[in-house]
Amino acid sequence: MTVTAHTGDLASGGRYRFEVPPDWNGTLLLHCTGAAPAAGQPPPLARDEAVADWLLEQGYALAASAYASPGFWALEAAFDDQTATLDTFEREVTHPARTVVWGPSMGGIITAGLVQLSPDRFDGALPMCGSLAGGVAVRNQNLDCAFVFKTLLAPDSDLQLVDIADAAANVALAHAALDVAQPTPHGRARIALAAAVANIPGWFDLTEPEPRAGDTVASEYAQYRWLREAAFGVFFGMRAELERRAGGNPSWNSSVDYGSLLRRSTGHDQVAALYDAAALDLDADLDVLAHAPRISAHPAALHYLERHITFNGDLAGVPVLTLHSTGDGLVTPDNESAYADVVASTREAESLRQIFVARGGHCAYTVAETITCVRALLHRMELGSWDGLDPVALNGAAAELSPAFNALPHWPEVTSQRSGAGPSQPAPAAFHASKPAEYLRPHDSRSRPPEGALA
Repeated sequence: MTVTAHTGDLASGGRYRFEVPPDWNGTLLLHCTGAAPAAGQPPPLARDEAVADWLLEQGYALAASAYASPGFWALEAAFDDQTATLDTFEREVTHPARTVVWGPSMGGIITAGLVQLSPDRFDGALPMCGSLAGGVAVRNQNLDCAFVFKTLLAPDSDLQLVDIADAAANVALAHAALDVAQPTPHGRARIALAAAVANIPGWFDLTEPEPRAGDTVASEYAQYRWLREAAFGVFFGMRAELERRAGGNPSWNSSVDYGSLLRRSTGHDQVAALYDAAALDLDADLDVLAHAPRISAHPAALHYLERHITFNGDLAGVPVLTLHSTGDGLVTPDNESAYADVVASTREAESLRQIFVARGGHCAYTVAETITCVRALLHRMELGSWDGLDPVALNGAAAELSPAFNALPHWPEVTSQRSGAGPSQPAPAAFHASKPAEYLRPHDSRSRPPEGALA
């Protein structure tokens, strides 16, 4: 099959790419990348090349852009460049009969943001493993975890929670403190407490089963790995890039009751057990947190993050299907409950469906699982009804695809972007009925910062 490929530069300095198969069926899928491609490389048309190839073979056109301002939290540039890419497609090819926007990780929140900002441009959306609680809520949640960690495990260090001057040095400090804490019972209990206030699950390895209920040792070790191998790079490093974009710190914890967060957290019982095992006084630590100096947000930075983006729940009738793994500790599955709540407030709940894969890792989906979700969304767009979304039906649909698609390819365990070719192992589809926990500190278009939140 010979596809027609288009590449070029956008007015912003970003780059566009699209491919159109010879038997194009009129539907375009606009992919929102979760991470910038390597220098000189084109933006990916799907997270997996195998998914892109399958879609092209089925007659779908594909498009994507490399954003003019790549890096962490490049939403402002992404919204502009993805819209410009659609405009370019319409000029160079034609107006699609239907347009789907989709993407993983950072691309998930970009996908949902584009639906909110330009609903008239899209006929369906598939945000995968996205920060759908919105920018303010997610960064507040990150701050909560970081604050508990520093206050209890690195109180005398130079570790910076906000206004980060040297990202690499700050992450190194966080990792060093984490590695000192992990070998001790007191340290493990406090690591679990830091993870609990952010609802970080106790499941890390995408190739291993979830630790059994009550296995506090295995669950805490998984949380340690999430912090060590993924989350602390964001909380203590990449936050600096967001602060540069926003013009200051957009997060606050000025009125947070960490005892209340813990009581509502999925990790409450685990934390209590680890504190008991360490003969450590949990109430005393919560009292330390209650009296520790708090952090206020810079008003202009908060406003920036609210624009990029806080969700209002108005889907304007666009069908949205979300996908999340239950063991995702980088973008936690409770993001889905926050998004569902704000969507329900606009009476748009019929436009939204959320499905889950029971697996550790971030954006840890097989090719078959991804294709199955795309098919389910297209079915809704074509027939107007959500059918076949129960786990048995979804797993059966995925199993009908090639065995090569029902495997976990080689890629970094907790990232959303595949690495090069490598060994794969069979992985049956793992769609699973799940009800995510409440988001502990939500912030959407209905929210207002509490008194004292702003500097």
